[in-house]
Amino acid sequence: MAVDYSVIGERIKSARKACNMTQDNLSEKMGVSIAFLSRIERGSSQINLKRLSQICEILGISEGELLNGSSNNSSVYLDSEFADLLEGCSSEQQRLIYDIAKVIANKN
Repeated sequence: MAVDYSVIGERIKSARKACNMTQDNLSEKMGVSIAFLSRIERGSSQINLKRLSQICEILGISEGELLNGSSNNSSVYLDSEFADLLEGCSSEQQRLIYDIAKVIANKN
């Protein structure tokens, strides 16, 4: 699966705005130019793991929220991923996956 940097950039932008932070504020805290941050938010520049982690720390969000759109702590964590997985399965496979998940869930 290819990384869609424009989606990640949009999530960064949304998280930044949710923190009432401007590009100027965030770029200053990161030690980068506004132009660089703008390219990241537009998806025209790839972001490395160091910068991703730095942004997450500043904005108080997890890497999963930026990369997957959901947090491990969210009640809808992996909902869309499971839906996508099940969509490509036959009804027999779906039933098997359900039975396995039910056994695992009952162990906790």
